[in-house]
Amino acid sequence: MSLLHHAAADAVAQAARPLVLSGDCPTARAAAAGLQRRHHDLAVLWLDAHGDFNTPAITASGYLGGMALAMLTGRTPGLFDDTLGLRPVPEASVVLAGARDLDPAERDALVASQVRRVPADPAAITAALRHLGPGPVYLHLDIDVIDGAQLSGARFPSGPGPALAQIEECLTAACATANITAASIACAWLPDHVSDQTTRETITRLARALGTDLAWHEGLS
Repeated sequence: MSLLHHAAADAVAQAARPLVLSGDCPTARAAAAGLQRRHHDLAVLWLDAHGDFNTPAITASGYLGGMALAMLTGRTPGLFDDTLGLRPVPEASVVLAGARDLDPAERDALVASQVRRVPADPAAITAALRHLGPGPVYLHLDIDVIDGAQLSGARFPSGPGPALAQIEECLTAACATANITAASIACAWLPDHVSDQTTRETITRLARALGTDLAWHEGLS
């Protein structure tokens, strides 16, 4: 993972306004590290059905994907080597939107933190971003924030939640409100759904809401 993250950070650092498509959330640490090479201060908008705020000390599963936001805020020292150069993002500069599936200890950690939690609603996200100010913002979207009924083949569906159309509106509102300098879409699908038409349409719609038109090539997933 460290080798992958170094390559991803290099690519993000060289792109003007990168969009990262990945199969997991920990790749966000690479995106943030790449952006920090160009921006001293960085805020984060994290849309996810999960909090991703577990640490090795409180996790019930040991799953690294459940620690991704904690990684960005410096709560997991020693989990990876420090050669990526990632600087902790202040918790007060993080907005967590749509989180509804939290482990008990993770929920307690979020309550005690300075992370701002809001629903996955365009108006709520707009207000939270305005509170952060005009600086650069890294936007991370885990597809499981979308209602599970609309995510056929998602690896970690989280039951009832906002519709795909509402998440599109959230992304459009975020881009209209804040200086979104980079975005990531974490796409954790079951293997036989990775490149099916419904999956591609979902990712295409989300990317378009972020201002990017994706071109799919046969043979590539």
